[in-house]
Amino acid sequence: MATALEAKGPRQTSLALGALLLAGAVLIGLAYGTRLGLLMIVGALLGVSLYHAAFGFTAAWRVFISERRGRGLRAQMVMLAIAVLLFFPALGAGTLWGQSVTGFVSPIGISVVVGAFLFGIGMQLGGGCASGTLFTAGGGNARMVITLIFFIVGSVIGSAHFTWWMGLPAFQPVSLVQTFGAGGGIAVSLTLFAAIAASTILLEKRRHGGLEEAPRANFSQGRWLTGPWPLLLGAVALALLNFATLALAGRPWGITSAFALWGAKVYEFLGGDVSQWGYWQSPDNAAALRASVWSDITTVMNVGIILGAMVAATLAGRFAPTLRIPFGSVMAAVIGGLMLGYGARLAFGCNIGAYFSGIASGSLHGWVWLVAGFAGNAVGVRLRPLFFGRPSEGSRAKSG
Repeated sequence: MATALEAKGPRQTSLALGALLLAGAVLIGLAYGTRLGLLMIVGALLGVSLYHAAFGFTAAWRVFISERRGRGLRAQMVMLAIAVLLFFPALGAGTLWGQSVTGFVSPIGISVVVGAFLFGIGMQLGGGCASGTLFTAGGGNARMVITLIFFIVGSVIGSAHFTWWMGLPAFQPVSLVQTFGAGGGIAVSLTLFAAIAASTILLEKRRHGGLEEAPRANFSQGRWLTGPWPLLLGAVALALLNFATLALAGRPWGITSAFALWGAKVYEFLGGDVSQWGYWQSPDNAAALRASVWSDITTVMNVGIILGAMVAATLAGRFAPTLRIPFGSVMAAVIGGLMLGYGARLAFGCNIGAYFSGIASGSLHGWVWLVAGFAGNAVGVRLRPLFFGRPSEGSRAKSG
């Protein structure tokens, strides 16, 4: 009886959050179109998947850098492999189920290298990436709310400096789909994914003598709803949901452009003017700045991710925010958040928009982002003890 009563509260809360989510999706669908309403649902499913699978980019990279455990990195390669198999044929055709589709293909230059490097440091100090910040904040991590706030601030500063960075040397965008065709691009990408996965296996075995065993999945007694999920299930879910985003939005999943938009809206509300900044003079960004924030695809999906993670956390009985945050951790969140926001603007996106969706789009800049971002993570791992003390098993904790 006691167990049933204890479960009743979280269940009621999750039902209320689910009702709020559905109501929001319906209202947005009525106001701005059915596709946008459905994208809020896709965002919520991303939030649930990220939370239940504890699918973190930051923690996976940190564990590999510090301990040479590569299970998280290999899961990312699986996610990317599924994504390119789905994305490349659609991008090569230019349409998907009647919807015109384009990928995130961006120039390769100094701004991408510097931005991804800064973002990588920010991942380790802030405690999460773009997706990680959203799903852990939604899951009740109060510290990540601090990271998110300064992520937004850094995004606005990055948009203010955007024109200067774009004036630095850069190569034209390169698309593997256009260069090799869909089939050739898939072959090249799968070869690279396999090489990275094989490298992690070699290095892990060299350090530990064998591979880390994944926790056994147990989906009895409603584990689909309460979690945890296997890491590979999270990888599959994220790839499929990114493809759903492509089908509905006509472009892949992104996160951080909304942060710049939110910050710009607040700045203008306080009396500032961003309309003369080069970043906000592009047709798409200028239109987003003039329009309601609820008409923005990335905003709607981000809100969906937060609500989805909240539902997942309450179902799991782990939604318990606390404001007891050590000062060093607060400072790391502030500095890390600023670096995350600033770096994302320079690098044409974050671990989702530039790394995941960039590589899924066949963009060479996504691979450059991966190398520079990983280097930044290596530096960030070295800086963490200045704020958090010596590494411990907590380094394996759920993180973006």
